[in-house]
Amino acid sequence: MSNTREHARSAAAVPSMPAIVRGAMVAQPWRGLTRGLADPVIGRGPRHIADTAGGRAPWERAARWRRRALMALIVLATVVATTVLSYAQPTYQYPVLQQVQIGLFALLFAWVAAGCITAVMGFVVLLRGDKHMLSKNTASNRPLDDSARTALIMPICNEDVNTVFAGLRATCESLASSGAARLFDVYILSDSSDPALRAAELAAWSELRRSLGSDRIFYRWRQRRTKRKAGNVADFCRRWGRNYRYMVVLDADSVMSGDSLVTLVRLMETHPTAGILQTAPQACGHNTLHARAQQFASRVAGRLFTVGMQYWQLGEAHYWGHNAIIRVEPFMKHCALAPIPGNGRLSGEILSHDFVEAALMRRAGYHVWLVPDLVGSFEQQPPHILAELQRDRRWCQGNLQNARLIAEPGFHAVHRGMLLTGAMAYLSAPLWLLYVILGALLWWVGGNVFFTPEDDFTLGILGLWAGTLIMLVLPRVLGVLAVLLKGEQRFYGGGANLARSAFLEIGLSALQAPLRMVAHTLFVVGALIGWKLEWKSPPREASDVSWREAAQRFAPIGLAVLAIAAVLALIHPPALVWMSPVGLPLLLAVPFTVLTSRSGLGERVRSANLLLIPEETWRPSVLRRARDHAQLPSRVPAWPALLGDSRLCALVCAAMGPRRTSRGLRGHMRREQIKRLALGDAPLTLADWMRFLSEPSSLQQLRAATLFPPQPQLSPASIGA
Repeated sequence: MSNTREHARSAAAVPSMPAIVRGAMVAQPWRGLTRGLADPVIGRGPRHIADTAGGRAPWERAARWRRRALMALIVLATVVATTVLSYAQPTYQYPVLQQVQIGLFALLFAWVAAGCITAVMGFVVLLRGDKHMLSKNTASNRPLDDSARTALIMPICNEDVNTVFAGLRATCESLASSGAARLFDVYILSDSSDPALRAAELAAWSELRRSLGSDRIFYRWRQRRTKRKAGNVADFCRRWGRNYRYMVVLDADSVMSGDSLVTLVRLMETHPTAGILQTAPQACGHNTLHARAQQFASRVAGRLFTVGMQYWQLGEAHYWGHNAIIRVEPFMKHCALAPIPGNGRLSGEILSHDFVEAALMRRAGYHVWLVPDLVGSFEQQPPHILAELQRDRRWCQGNLQNARLIAEPGFHAVHRGMLLTGAMAYLSAPLWLLYVILGALLWWVGGNVFFTPEDDFTLGILGLWAGTLIMLVLPRVLGVLAVLLKGEQRFYGGGANLARSAFLEIGLSALQAPLRMVAHTLFVVGALIGWKLEWKSPPREASDVSWREAAQRFAPIGLAVLAIAAVLALIHPPALVWMSPVGLPLLLAVPFTVLTSRSGLGERVRSANLLLIPEETWRPSVLRRARDHAQLPSRVPAWPALLGDSRLCALVCAAMGPRRTSRGLRGHMRREQIKRLALGDAPLTLADWMRFLSEPSSLQQLRAATLFPPQPQLSPASIGA
């Protein structure tokens, strides 16, 4: 009975739903969410055509040799560097500290080497191509059958409504112009907890349907928010998943062209063993100096890492949780997420669900591919470093949590490696900090060893530093070189401006690196000891960071660095020279954060043709539409004044459907609340407003009491007076 009521509510939340979707409301709900991660593999899905000799597809054999070569290069570089360090260092008074430092150096150098080698692979592939890569050109041009129905789903939670629906409207318009809109239904899946935002979402949804003239754009608000975004997607699969062969998952800041969406469907139809196809979203949208630098780095150097990862992952690639197409049936059967057992912050609901879902899809016998050459997939970068670190804190806890699944039965080695590297992306920060601390401690107990007469020590240490610096900078150099060799410099303001932009981005990155190192260290410590995590969406709109807000975040760190510097100045002044590359950016963190958050400064940099990206030199039509729609003023009245908007109130009531909430104890409580509100005794809380939005009859009573409050009755005595 409870399932029937839930299906009825969900059906009423989607007016004008096609009959095929409406029929899913009474079907047996999806039970896959109860499947544990340790369940055995239920058969293996179809594979690419395998060769008769080895029983493996050509790309699988190529991937094995590539991964062996990658590991060999990493081990070779690490062994050489560690050997040089071991022989170059003098004998310290405490050899245990020295051995620990050398061990940390080996681990961190291997981490740096892996990134550098991956970027070199990406550079080669960008110039020469890769015959084993899944490319947009492998999609069949045959007409798409109507059975390839695809759901375009966008989970949102307390987002900027105008920005979200501007991007979604541009995506829908581009999809309509592609001529394949008949295959797609659009779902806005809201978890918003603010009544004003929820009312604005409903108004924007209604306007979107009206402007596009489509009744295939649906809106649903979850009354019980569980498992965050993953739970929202699972809720969609339970209710409507059986009606679709594929689904494309969007983030709140995602914009995709119609051609890219249709190409994804064609690729899925052409490659029936593909379970997930992930695009490489291009970062664009914000004009702050921080966002512009991140966008530029993503386009120039970041694409080398993306293509390089695909070079050795091939059909066992990442899934980033958005701007990707998923084969719905195996996703529902095999990718359900059970909670991680245990206590503490690294147990319970899986936070970073995308890596785990990719591993589960591959375990079921389907392939996960990255399509790096598919254009038309866009996302936004955080507008300032505080927003970036807010996002990183969530990712840090999720990636550390995923590390507990490395030994999960049936996972392929590549996805085990992804879970490990995801955790290492944040664990490397405290390890670097510990390495610096150990170096300072060895310096303290062993004296100023950089001025010892041994030339082999000085040359060895300086050589290691230079080698490490080259490996860190080389991806950026290769990224610029790839742009020049491919003749794309005109999209970056010309060759000279491209070089100047690269130097500017390197400088900004060097100043931000110590901030990220300290922040990520705190995130790791907080995740391990159980600090409470506030899980909310990062800001989508650019806003200047105030001096007060920046000081609240970074002033304590700056004061700590200042205290350490004062102590070193008294005890060992030369140490200040070696501390300055890390200490100075931390001392300047507050003004640096404020200045890089300014859109005005970013606009001046853009007017100087610096940090340009191709989407600014030649803006795609879907981005132009999104920008134009975002600049339109919002017509939603302020809350709770929107009770006077009869159209919007009727829309809210219609979206929830006929719910009998005016009877019994709940109805009595709502009438008492309305009475107290009319008398001014007890204003409604946000939770109260959300309850009224979920109960049409109560909302109508509230609106009537607000617009037409009861007049106080006058007694005969007052009339006589």
